[in-house]
Amino acid sequence: MKKVLFPLFVFLPVTAFAAANNVGSCGLGSKVFEGQKGVAPQVLAATTNGTFGNQTFGITSGTLGCSQDGVVSSAWKTAMFIDGNKAQLARDAASGQGETLDALAALLKVEAQDKAAFVSLTKARHAEIFTAVDSADSIATQLKAALQSDSRLAKYAEAV
Repeated sequence: MKKVLFPLFVFLPVTAFAAANNVGSCGLGSKVFEGQKGVAPQVLAATTNGTFGNQTFGITSGTLGCSQDGVVSSAWKTAMFIDGNKAQLARDAASGQGETLDALAALLKVEAQDKAAFVSLTKARHAEIFTAVDSADSIATQLKAALQSDSRLAKYAEAV
């Protein structure tokens, strides 16, 4: 019995982490807990997908709200960068130049032809983006909203 349970305890958490960004994604868990916010529904949705392995089935079959052409993305690097560089990023955005602003553009994979528009947007909407310089979450949320409102830069909002 121990030999059977050991792999489950080793691999089940990996499956849960793989589906950690489940809410708004796909799989039975995201359908059952659709529209619910907070840690508990996310954990339950990820656990549902991990336990039943249905997210993998959904991706391979194109069902359960999954698509086969999805892009794997993660905003954790951007969030960590913003959190560690809030004050300097605010200064660079206000002036429209600087290493932290360049680094953020690189993290968001802003293409060379869009870089000037990105810098201009962060400078023009500085007061809105950096309303709460102490809160990395607020900065990320406002930056994402600013990017989404610009048709040229909206494609970079997913990385925030």
